Amino acid sequence: MSSPALDISSLTPLPYHRQVVDYLKTSEPAVWSWASSLGVQQEHAQEVRAQLLRDTYRLSPETHPQAYQACDTALQCLQIEAPATLYQAADGAMNASLYYLAGEVHVVFYGPILERLDARELLALLGHELAHYRLWSEHDGDYLTAERILNHALADVHTPPSLEQTARLYSLHTEIYADRGAALVASGPEASITSLVKIHTGIVSVDAASYLQQALELEGKGAQLSQGVSHPETFLRSQALDSWWRQVPQTDAWLHRRLRGPLSLNRLDVTDQIELTALTRGFIARFVDTAVLQSEGVLNQVRGFFPDWQESETPLDLGTLNAERIDASIHEYLHFIMLDLCLVDPELRDEALLHAARTAKQLGSADDFISLLKRDIKLTKRELEPIVRALKAEVETWTQ
Repeated sequence: MSSPALDISSLTPLPYHRQVVDYLKTSEPAVWSWASSLGVQQEHAQEVRAQLLRDTYRLSPETHPQAYQACDTALQCLQIEAPATLYQAADGAMNASLYYLAGEVHVVFYGPILERLDARELLALLGHELAHYRLWSEHDGDYLTAERILNHALADVHTPPSLEQTARLYSLHTEIYADRGAALVASGPEASITSLVKIHTGIVSVDAASYLQQALELEGKGAQLSQGVSHPETFLRSQALDSWWRQVPQTDAWLHRRLRGPLSLNRLDVTDQIELTALTRGFIARFVDTAVLQSEGVLNQVRGFFPDWQESETPLDLGTLNAERIDASIHEYLHFIMLDLCLVDPELRDEALLHAARTAKQLGSADDFISLLKRDIKLTKRELEPIVRALKAEVETWTQ
């Protein structure tokens, strides 16, 4: 039995959009108030109008009726009530972009895109650009405000890597949302996929089914994360759009794997930082919940990590820390946390290290933990041998 057709009610912000908006509203209320202020919006509007007049040629419905007709169709499908103006930029590779102004639609075409796309592909292209407008107009402009904050952050040379990563991921998810708008307007993903490939390659004729099959060949165990800076790769966008249109149940989980991947110290965004903090608290609560680590020195060390530490902290279920949730860098991070707690009280050291090795075994990283003991603690051979003997008896995956 086929799934019911998608409609405009299916076009909703992605979970990542909502997470970032919630974070910025909660953690940066002053910045949020500034970015959503009327003054900032008016200043932006003046800059946009000047840029459009300076850098583009304004198209008219009389000279470009097909483009305006496609735009009207897209506006109706996406339930946008705003006057639209289309422009041709002076140069640039084939593409299109939306210049956002509240209550006004401005779409700029680049390169020979109007000549290269057929009628349905042009409809999909305009659906994509107008979906940006719909997203940024929803929920009192919250998603536009978040975008504005992140773009301003990128312009600051002192912006931390976590905010840079947040801005990148926010943009990737926005493009996925806009692709969905394109499919709704074009009554299917095919025209959106073929237009994407044409824009990406410059080829004249594209078969959507063949390209999807090509993209699927990149799936599997070794599938890489998106390296896109502002847009996901064309093959990922095509797969994501096809899965969403067919209403594949695990589409959101697949997107998370391909755009974000497991938690990693090397690419933390602001939402990952929150998750890692919660994971760390839960892990410590689990690790110190043993008689071996019941000492004032250990507790003081824990409070050094978290001054607001409570005895009622909820222990983490270590079984949830699989390869889809954390990568090797997080394993190493947890190993060092265990070492900090094991070495703070010399009287507990040997038993505590054995407890840590058991915990590492539960995490599936016992060999790496034992290598860490050898390499970084700097114990003498005499000090290390009794621990190693005990570990060899406890850890089945021990290797010399």
